[in-house]
Amino acid sequence: MSKLALPSLSSIGNITLLLVINLVLTLAFMDQFYNHDLPCPLCVLQRTGFTLIGLMFLLNIRSGAHSSHYGFAILFCVLGLSVSLRQVLLHVAPGDLGYGDTFFRIHFYTWAFVGFVSLLVSIAVLLIIPDQGTRSRHWFAQFVCFWFVLLLIGNLISTLSVCGLGACADNPQSYQGIDQLRQWLLK
Repeated sequence: MSKLALPSLSSIGNITLLLVINLVLTLAFMDQFYNHDLPCPLCVLQRTGFTLIGLMFLLNIRSGAHSSHYGFAILFCVLGLSVSLRQVLLHVAPGDLGYGDTFFRIHFYTWAFVGFVSLLVSIAVLLIIPDQGTRSRHWFAQFVCFWFVLLLIGNLISTLSVCGLGACADNPQSYQGIDQLRQWLLK
């Protein structure tokens, strides 16, 4: 009888962080569709940052952990962190109520900043943990990866729906891409 192989500590870390990114992106989608809170251009960039970081964790899960994946994830954290910090700084003026909805009375872009900093620290810890470079074949890891791919496709469709093929509106009020497609089809 063969032993059931337990995932390495590094694999558990990558699966957990991809799960966290899935939850963040799912919450963003729920806010977008349930509260009709369309993402602004900076919000789209923050989602892109989380998605790119998630791609690196996906690669680590599917093909084994590599320092280059972590390196790119760190760069994407810095990108997302700078975009979210930019949005925080846009709304620190007295009397400015901020943009979009809040979660526990804190705006999503502030949570994104906290998330990118937390991911940066978590990636540094994962770099310290030794890994044998084995990929995770556990069913839960496969489920988390599949969920992430669905979110990746959903984000692509959502961004095209909100922004169309041009620049996103500063304060989107409608699905500009769907409106453009409708106009093109009616010609």
